[in-house]
Amino acid sequence: MKQKRGFGLIGKTLTHSFSKDYFTNKFEKEEILDCEFNLFPLADVLLLPALLELITNIEGLSVTIPYKESVMELLHEQDETARKVGAVNCIKIQRTNAQPKLIGYNTDVFGFRQSIKPFLESQHERALILGTGGASKSVEYVLNEIGIDCYFVSRDKASKTNRLPSNRRFEYQELTENYMKAFKLIVNTTPLGMFPDVTSAPAIPYEFLTPSHLLYDLTYNPKETEFLKRGKQQGTSIVNGYSMLKQQAEEAWRIWNK
Repeated sequence: MKQKRGFGLIGKTLTHSFSKDYFTNKFEKEEILDCEFNLFPLADVLLLPALLELITNIEGLSVTIPYKESVMELLHEQDETARKVGAVNCIKIQRTNAQPKLIGYNTDVFGFRQSIKPFLESQHERALILGTGGASKSVEYVLNEIGIDCYFVSRDKASKTNRLPSNRRFEYQELTENYMKAFKLIVNTTPLGMFPDVTSAPAIPYEFLTPSHLLYDLTYNPKETEFLKRGKQQGTSIVNGYSMLKQQAEEAWRIWNK
């Protein structure tokens, strides 16, 4: 029996993965019988070469927290967008004489761009990005392309923010009413509020949100995170990350098959 084409997701904790269900359902619905999608939790990203040596049918991988940046050192090539962003969430694997060649892409950029554009209005000229990890880089890249100024918020200014000028980063306790008035677009790239930790939320002053604000949460599970719920209570427009995930998954599938 011919071995199936293998695809999967790597990350540290994958218990509640979107990708597994999405691709399994896609393969069934579209009668793609020669493919399978599996989860590969890795305690360390440096275990990736050993995984590819052990499981030789893997042709493509998605990458999630916390390896979107650190996986780049293991790649043989990166496409232009991934290089500019400084983060990879999609790997195409080509094998020559059984030796895998890893090519990195960033489909978060495509997914975020497609999913946020319909909701942007003239008042969304400046954005607060909550978090400074790999996903935040994709968000910054897209918003800068659109012409939106980006500023960052983290628990600790010194944490992962060496690439950012000090006048573009804040700690949560610095966010006053005036700051909240100035930033009508707020994007959460942290895992706060993701299932099963559904009661947590970024520590912004929600009482200063208004109907002219837009809150976007990269998390999709639950459908309304605590972050989005608190915004909704203030009459704020809210968007979750489900559409982004669908868009980036389809872009990954296109890359793996091109």
